[in-house]
Amino acid sequence: MTREPEKMDRRAFAERLLKAMFALAALAGASVFALFVYPSRGRKKRLVFLDVGEAADLPVRGVSEQMIAYSQHDRPISSKIFLVRTDDELFGLSSVCTHLSCLVSWHRSREKFLCPCHRGQYDIHGRVVAGPPPAPLSRLPVKIEGDRIYVGVEV
Repeated sequence: MTREPEKMDRRAFAERLLKAMFALAALAGASVFALFVYPSRGRKKRLVFLDVGEAADLPVRGVSEQMIAYSQHDRPISSKIFLVRTDDELFGLSSVCTHLSCLVSWHRSREKFLCPCHRGQYDIHGRVVAGPPPAPLSRLPVKIEGDRIYVGVEV
């Protein structure tokens, strides 16, 4: 004996559809909440040094803007960084403002990094001197091997 499929009226169909939609929304909400509570801290980042050019091309004192390109999680990323040479040291700075992640620019005449979004200002060492940024620009490690300069980024 074969059974006929059970017929469903509109009301029962609508109830099942509504329950399925609520279950799907609850699952999506729980997933977003889990990502918020448990971010990808478990993933260890590693420091990779990227070649940014010849040491001879750097100014004796001042700021040089460089573009770097690398891959993170199989996505190509390009970013602007600054190489800063003072009388005492050579270091790298991120171009990302610590307020709302706008890109800062170096203004040689004012000797400051300026953020165009909310008037944040940083000195040549990346320290906040004016505006809303809550922290200094991120420092990037720099090393010189032979006549090449390498900047470290976490991937």
